[in-house]
Amino acid sequence: MKTGITELLGIEHPIIQGGMHFVGLAELASAVSNAGGLGIITGLTQGTPEKLANEIARCQEMTDKPFGVNMTFLPALKPPDYPGLFKVIIESGVKIVETAGNNPAQWLPMLKEADIKVVHKCTSVRHALKAERIGCDAVSVDGFECGGHPGEDDVPNFILLPRAAEELSIPFVSSGGMADGRSLVASLAMGAAGMNMGTRFIATQEAPVHANVKQALVDASELDTRLIMRGLRNTERVLTNANVERLLEKEKSLGADLKFEDIMPEVAGVYPRVMKEGDVEAGAWSCGMVAGLIHDVPTVKELIDRIMSEAEAIITQRLAEFQAA
Repeated sequence: MKTGITELLGIEHPIIQGGMHFVGLAELASAVSNAGGLGIITGLTQGTPEKLANEIARCQEMTDKPFGVNMTFLPALKPPDYPGLFKVIIESGVKIVETAGNNPAQWLPMLKEADIKVVHKCTSVRHALKAERIGCDAVSVDGFECGGHPGEDDVPNFILLPRAAEELSIPFVSSGGMADGRSLVASLAMGAAGMNMGTRFIATQEAPVHANVKQALVDASELDTRLIMRGLRNTERVLTNANVERLLEKEKSLGADLKFEDIMPEVAGVYPRVMKEGDVEAGAWSCGMVAGLIHDVPTVKELIDRIMSEAEAIITQRLAEFQAA
C-alpha cells in the first residue's frame, strides 16, 4: 500500500511503532521494520549517548530496513544530554526521528542538515500546524484515546483526524486507539496517510517486556484505563490498578494543592519494575483504551500482515458493497 507516509519514510506498509519507554528497544523496532512498518527505538530509555549508540547498532544488526529513534522533550529535574543523543543519531546514520513533547525547533537545523526526516507527535491541530511551520516532514496526530500523554484538549480521533486533514499540507498518521485493519482504513478515510500503534505493539511476541504485561493488556477492556495528573496539566492515560486508584484519591483529596511530589510513590521508577520484572501493579504505566481491542499476542509480522489483509478486504469487499448500483 503506497501512501504519503510510505513514500516519505521508504517503508512498505503505512504502520509506525511509536516510541514507548522500556518497550522501544532493538528487538521490537527491528521486528516492525522487518515486517514492512517503521520500528522506533525510544531514545530516553537508553538515557546516555553511549547506550543509545549501542542500541542503534544492535538494531542495525537485526534489520537493513529503515527504523527511527524517538526523542521526547519533557520537563525534568536533570535534563537528558539532548545534544549528545542527537549527535549519536546523526553519526549512526539513522534517517528518521520521531519527536514528542515540547517544540523540537531547536534540533531541526542539525537534523535537516543530516537529511533526517522528522515526524512530530501532536495532540492538537494547532500544534500540528506549528510543527508544519517549523519544518517537520510529517506529524503523528494523537487522539484522546491514546496511552501516555493525550494533551489537555480531550479531542478524540473521529474529530481530530478530519480536522487535521482540513488544515495540514504535510502527511500525517493517526495515533491513539489504533489496533487493526479497521483502524487503518478508518484513518485513511479521515485523511491520514497511515497509523501509529503503541499499546498494540506491546502485546506482541517480540516486545521485550515481561509476559505479565502482555497478559494484562489481553485481559483489560476499554474501560480499564484512567487519566492521572490532570490537576498538574500533565495528563497521562494509564492502566488501572490499586496504586493508580490510590493516586487518584490523593489527587481528589488534595485538589488545587496537589504537587508532583505527592504522587511520586505511584509514578517514580515504575517502568523497570513493570516492563522488566512484570509487576503490573507497581504503579502507573501508560496504556491506551485500545486495550479493549487486544485479544492475542501474535508475532509482529503476523500482526502487520493481518492488519494489511484486513484493510484490503475492507476496502475491496465490505466498502464495495455500498457502491451505488
